[in-house]
Amino acid sequence: MRLHDLKPRPGAKTRRKRVGRGPGSGRGKTSTRGHKGQNSRAGSSTRATFEGGQMPYIRRLPKRGFNNFVHRIEYLPVNLAELETHFDDGATVDVAAIVATGLANGKGSVKVKILGTGELKKKLTVTAHKFSAKAKAAIEAAGGSCTALVVANDATPEEKPATEE
Repeated sequence: MRLHDLKPRPGAKTRRKRVGRGPGSGRGKTSTRGHKGQNSRAGSSTRATFEGGQMPYIRRLPKRGFNNFVHRIEYLPVNLAELETHFDDGATVDVAAIVATGLANGKGSVKVKILGTGELKKKLTVTAHKFSAKAKAAIEAAGGSCTALVVANDATPEEKPATEE
């Protein structure tokens, strides 16, 4: 094989379809658009889901279920094993320290939940937004303490502080 033998694969290079160039071209007159109608006009186009004006399929179906997207609170998980490797014995671990070590990265205000994966042998004073039951037990078993921060949307109606009137 030599350089002058190289050719593109068959069908790789196709000519552009030139429509509306007279009756001899085979694609003159209506230029493959059919006769009359919305899509035959210049500048007219419809979205991919348009169904000709009838009630769209997605609007014919009933709404079902519940979407918690607006109200949910997302927590960034941090495991006990990561606390063990990144912090010294007797250290005070809060959300700022966790973010500073790179264990929790997120946009805006970061909410952290401590999870119980791994072993913790160091005595740590941990302050976070939430703790799993296993993580809380493990931290307290190692001689440390857990402090949960209050999250605004998380409080149930009984726990919410009373507003002064």
